[in-house]
Amino acid sequence: MRILVTGAKGFVGKNLCAQLKNIRDGKARCYGELVIDEVMEYDIDSTPEQLDGYCAKADFVFNLAGVNRPKEQGEFMAGNFGFASTLLDALRKHGNRCPVMLSSSIQATLIGRYGESDYGKSKLAGEELFFRYGEETGAKVLVYRFPNLFGKWCRPNYNSAVATFCHNIANDLPISVNDRSTALELLYIDDLVDEMIAALTGNEHHCEFDGLKTVLKPEGRYCAVPISHRATLGEVVDLLQSFHSQPQTLLIPQIPTGSFAKKLYSTYLSYLPKEKAAFLLKMNIDQRGSFTELLKTADCGQVSVNISKPGITKGQHWHNSKWEFFIVVAGHGLIQQRKVGTDEVMEFEVSGEKIEAVHMLPGYTHNIINLSDTENLVTVMWANEPFDPHRPDTYYEEVALKESK
Repeated sequence: MRILVTGAKGFVGKNLCAQLKNIRDGKARCYGELVIDEVMEYDIDSTPEQLDGYCAKADFVFNLAGVNRPKEQGEFMAGNFGFASTLLDALRKHGNRCPVMLSSSIQATLIGRYGESDYGKSKLAGEELFFRYGEETGAKVLVYRFPNLFGKWCRPNYNSAVATFCHNIANDLPISVNDRSTALELLYIDDLVDEMIAALTGNEHHCEFDGLKTVLKPEGRYCAVPISHRATLGEVVDLLQSFHSQPQTLLIPQIPTGSFAKKLYSTYLSYLPKEKAAFLLKMNIDQRGSFTELLKTADCGQVSVNISKPGITKGQHWHNSKWEFFIVVAGHGLIQQRKVGTDEVMEFEVSGEKIEAVHMLPGYTHNIINLSDTENLVTVMWANEPFDPHRPDTYYEEVALKESK
């Protein structure tokens, strides 16, 4: 399959082309039997001759080209309606009735605050042009009205509040929020790209519009990405501020699979400058080695790394409710555990040569001993709750019982 993408250097175009190339090159193997032979990229610096050649051989067209921040209002119609006409004329010229997708906008509804939008009017004109083209030629036409988009590679300080907020907060620049209660419908770029690839195989989602609301319908005139998110500006900013503070708090916010928070976090990280991509962790160092907290969560515990010098024993304590995993990743050690009030000791010889996880059981005093005379013992430790200095739930007691005289 040969695919033409217009507007290939824009936000959506770059993300779509990158994934199409991953499929072409055999790197993305999660799209079934889809085979892509060529990705033809057209943008503002391409020539009319290139467009003509691409239209002659395309098996599918994604028309993402358009104008959304012109110097003059008249450029909306020229850039959005005018180019659409040029593209469809080229396809007609070559008798190419391949499927064509149009990237439109929710502003094309011309409802509410979009009622006088020149951008929306130009997008609506483009939609009607595509629908007429489909009726006249029999070509399959897929018109998508996208809401606010966000994701990696989106240009800040342009036409995306989320991109601007991500960029500014990541770079310690000020942001301006006029009304925290302003509600947004937000579409993540990876969800959009997955829908575009579904469209390639005839599995697009159809819809109609009830005002500004998308209503999925199998026989709908329009097409839609079935996943979007709703959030207020205040909620977006609060999440971004929590991401920004993570290097100081070590706290990873709740980011369930498919959640807006998870997608926004990925987006935020894509705007980090080099000096923010790495950050120092506090190493608690003494003569025995070091202990460093790595990550914390509100409800899934915390991860730390412990380094013990040769011959050192650490631990010698127990917990009422807290429990842990000890995972030795380098060195050679011995983990000992004893149920409080008994004298039976369980022993686990561990090594970085055979990585395994050992439970530190509630009510069992435990330790970890570096058996090497020359090498450090490196242990990754997971605890089921973040350490609370006001309620540590940690009680000193040596594993080995002292013999009574």
